Amino acid sequence: MKIFDTLSSAEKELDTSSIVRIYVCGVTVYDESHVGHARTIIVFDTLRRFLESQGTNMKFIQNFTDVDDKIIDRAKAENVSADTISTKYISSYFDGFDKLNVKRADSYPKATEHITEMIDLVKDLIDKDYAYVSKNGVYFAVSKFKEYGKLSKKKIDELVAGARVEVDETKRDPLDFALWKFVDDEPRWESPWGYGRPGWHIECSAMSLKYLGSNFEIHGGGRDLIFPHHENEIAQSECYSGENFAKIWMHVGMVTINGEKMSKSLGNTKSVDFVLSRWGPNIIRLFCLSGHYSKPIDYSEDMLKETITKWRQVENCYVELLHPIKDESPNRPESLDSKIVEPKIILYKKNFEDALKSDFNTSLALSSFFNIVNEVNNMAAHEFVTEHVSKLYLPEFKKMLEVLGLKIMEPIHEESVRIYELITKRNAFRAQKKYREADEIRQQLEHMGVILIDHKKRTLWIKQEKIGVGN
Repeated sequence: MKIFDTLSSAEKELDTSSIVRIYVCGVTVYDESHVGHARTIIVFDTLRRFLESQGTNMKFIQNFTDVDDKIIDRAKAENVSADTISTKYISSYFDGFDKLNVKRADSYPKATEHITEMIDLVKDLIDKDYAYVSKNGVYFAVSKFKEYGKLSKKKIDELVAGARVEVDETKRDPLDFALWKFVDDEPRWESPWGYGRPGWHIECSAMSLKYLGSNFEIHGGGRDLIFPHHENEIAQSECYSGENFAKIWMHVGMVTINGEKMSKSLGNTKSVDFVLSRWGPNIIRLFCLSGHYSKPIDYSEDMLKETITKWRQVENCYVELLHPIKDESPNRPESLDSKIVEPKIILYKKNFEDALKSDFNTSLALSSFFNIVNEVNNMAAHEFVTEHVSKLYLPEFKKMLEVLGLKIMEPIHEESVRIYELITKRNAFRAQKKYREADEIRQQLEHMGVILIDHKKRTLWIKQEKIGVGN
């Protein structure tokens, strides 16, 4: 499998021979997560699912930044502790992303639980003369790391002149960044240099090195983290360990609205709760995987509405494969012969996997998945989805669903019993040519979210996921 590495600006082979260790920079928990966060998390969740489907051993770590000026400012504004704010939004995160069918990481380290590791890392950098103590805190000396800028491809001269550089007269160099900030207010921790809080960048270095060690396989996050966050992580981590920090740097493109970056500062975000209530988990996952992960995608309601139609086709395909025709037709078309169908299934599977192995091209993989969906629905329209066909298509259909993290709604037992009772009653009315009464039952079922599929000798039903019922 090859993945584009931001550092080398080239596709690199991912070594899956032993264990694949992935560290994803998680959210800063001061507010609700939005669909931009969701895209990054869903991309890495799907990558993990695919690797696991290939039998790869995984270690997947995703942190929470739970100490940050934004959290502290929010806490002051609400007159509560910073811990109260971070706890609230961590809980909200899990609620939203569990609904999005995102698998839980192996660990979710919090910055506040790793202060000791951060202090030890800073101590080491001071001892090696890569960092120094100033009036306002401890800073990393960027000039000491000769490869600074190698990830973002930014030149030091340009950075010095750039508007991003923070002005602080206590720093030796305007590019130097904080490892430890001296503060008087809570939250703060004792350190050898005085009470303070960690800098943002040191948090991820300390946690990733603790849980994954140096030179782990993939370090990931959104493209907006390339500079300064990931650039600074590389500098301090490689100076600390003397080793390569990560083998592959994988970055996910932003979600835009009308071509503008989605961000809280612009006030144009769509929260995870909002998009879930409006579109549901499967539509959001399909949207987030619809384009190449490294490119931006635009949040478009028209596109999401089109995706609903595609999802209905998936639901239809699933129910047809689950309830095939029991008796083989003696006039089965030659196109359904095993000698023709089996190679096609093998090809769809190969195309799906090849797309994901080629820089994780989920858009191309989805095309392969929908080839199966469309083909099955075509056969269903001609009464050709037999047990023979189902046995060939259903296993690969389910495997692709699992990799993509898509989940078809299954009704509870009591509801299924009631649905079958109503369908039986409707069939009796139809046999008696009482079509008005039969239509009334169909409408009753539709209010329950149940759609009927009438075949020549039977009626199938789908419990559809509710979509578009929110704000």
